[in-house]
Amino acid sequence: MAQPTTTFLDELMAAARGCVALLIGNRQAPSYFDFSQRGLIGSLIATIIAIGLAGFGPRLTGIDLPPGAATQSIIVNGALFVAQAATAFVALRQMGRQDGFIPYLVASNWVTLASALLLLLSTLLGPAGIVILVLVVILALATFINIGRFIVTLTALQIGILFISQAVGVFLALAVVAVILGPPPV
Repeated sequence: MAQPTTTFLDELMAAARGCVALLIGNRQAPSYFDFSQRGLIGSLIATIIAIGLAGFGPRLTGIDLPPGAATQSIIVNGALFVAQAATAFVALRQMGRQDGFIPYLVASNWVTLASALLLLLSTLLGPAGIVILVLVVILALATFINIGRFIVTLTALQIGILFISQAVGVFLALAVVAVILGPPPV
């Protein structure tokens, strides 16, 4: 387990190393994350930053957004985060692995921030950014599997169940948000 850090920046740097370790399949990946209550709060801050980057990041880079697009992006991403966390909690509880929820959430939150940064980079690259977008999808799948393997220590079947439950939860959340908010601003 990661040593208690003194600042958010220290935690961020350790988590970044943890994300890379997850990506390359290093079994020592859990040692980079802080699974304490303080570490959970730090990872939730990382998720809030990621959601903010999804909403306002394009504007920060000079890309004009339609009115309301940033707000809608923040609402959608917030709903997706809640759906993902809730379905992970339910699936892990059904497997009798509630002990893995906080570690799962911490690692997943830091991966979310890393993904948000890469997605922001893809918007800066314009049409060439599609390569980064495809890469983010591949990296997200690899890190999801490795979070299941190394952080929560799930079996392959349990990882599959967790993945399917989260996919269903996220699609349901998207449907509910689409009904409530309507189509995105053009």
